[in-house]
Amino acid sequence: MAKLYFKFGAMNSSKTANALMTKFNYEEKGKRVWLIKPAIDDRDGIETIKSRIGLQATAQVIQKDDSILDLCPIKEIDVIICDECQFLTESQVDDLRIIVSDFDIPVLCFGLRSDFLTHLFPGSRRLFELADSITEIKSICRCGSKATVNARFDEEGNIQTTGDQVLIGGNDTYEGLCWSCYHRMINEQLKRK
Repeated sequence: MAKLYFKFGAMNSSKTANALMTKFNYEEKGKRVWLIKPAIDDRDGIETIKSRIGLQATAQVIQKDDSILDLCPIKEIDVIICDECQFLTESQVDDLRIIVSDFDIPVLCFGLRSDFLTHLFPGSRRLFELADSITEIKSICRCGSKATVNARFDEEGNIQTTGDQVLIGGNDTYEGLCWSCYHRMINEQLKRK
């Protein structure tokens, strides 16, 4: 019986590398993978999924208004892998749930749990509500503790505490931190002002 999987982690926890390795493993066993990603993630090109360690693959882009259920080539695939799933809409996550339940196709979603202010993304929230399996991909903070917060920094290295929920960026913009380091850095920055 197929399941809906949500594999989440902080920035730099190798979520994309895990997604691409999972794709490779399925394909090595002769399975047909439908690799998808939300259109908003255009860091490495519109149709490219690329990890920090250099793994990459071409993916079908899902626009904000797309119905995944309508786009899905049900009879031509064995599994769906979605990278950056936090950017899916709630209805798109609902579509994935239907595909799992009605067509017995496993769906593996990889993405962030929360934004730089520690608020859930809509896609992540819906996956927490609907997923059959929820797994954290762990990474560490600069202090060595488990990273749980996706801290956003400006060009001068100041931690950001205001702004839009979505700002596409990589290591130049975000860093996975533990709560203690995140909180300490904000307090130290406030004292300097």
